[in-house]
Amino acid sequence: MDIMKESLALHKKLKGKITIANKIDIKDKSDLALIYTPGVASACLHIKDHQESAYELTGKQNTVAVISDGTAVLGLGDIGPLAAMPVMEGKCAIFKKFAGIDAIPIVLNTKDTEEIIQTVAAISPSFGGINLEDISAPRCFEIERRLNEMLDIPVFHDDQYGTAIVSGAALLNALRLVGKNIDEIKVVLNGPGSAGIAITNFLTELGVKDMVLCGIDGILEPDDKRLNDTQKLYA
Repeated sequence: MDIMKESLALHKKLKGKITIANKIDIKDKSDLALIYTPGVASACLHIKDHQESAYELTGKQNTVAVISDGTAVLGLGDIGPLAAMPVMEGKCAIFKKFAGIDAIPIVLNTKDTEEIIQTVAAISPSFGGINLEDISAPRCFEIERRLNEMLDIPVFHDDQYGTAIVSGAALLNALRLVGKNIDEIKVVLNGPGSAGIAITNFLTELGVKDMVLCGIDGILEPDDKRLNDTQKLYA
């Protein structure tokens, strides 16, 4: 069986790759009274008077929202929010396996930048961090920037920063092997989308001085009206 058929069969079998499990076994009414009413009121009132205690009394401290609008999914492009769910569930499973972090997949049925920003901001109290995923450029830049300005929790766009960090690490290791300095090399980047621009930003911060960005029609030109503002800046 090839990998695509095997994966589809696995998804059909699992009916979702993640689940929610209780940390306490609710055996009787006493347990129920502690985790829910009336006992839960003590935690509610404590948080009401001490907002920061939500990190001690709820799962907020270890819960991340994995959010997408399905417009730039893993090389598949704009396939919509529902079709993006398997990817978001997969990312949540990775969070749990490799970092022990509880993650919740949330797909939004809108492409409107402002609506996405306001929706994520509205649900943010439930989470200790926001992981934006597979949102197309250039909207992703404004969404990430605005949310970081508005919220008091980390907001991370995986397509931008995850890719940039890995690329930067690979480049530094390669330079160490060949004995070159980062400010002496020439870098050619193919694909100046959300990941490509983030890689460009990061490599520039690391010390790269000479970069050429190439799009579908070749090297970016500053007078190309199809470029977004960030692409024009680098062109």
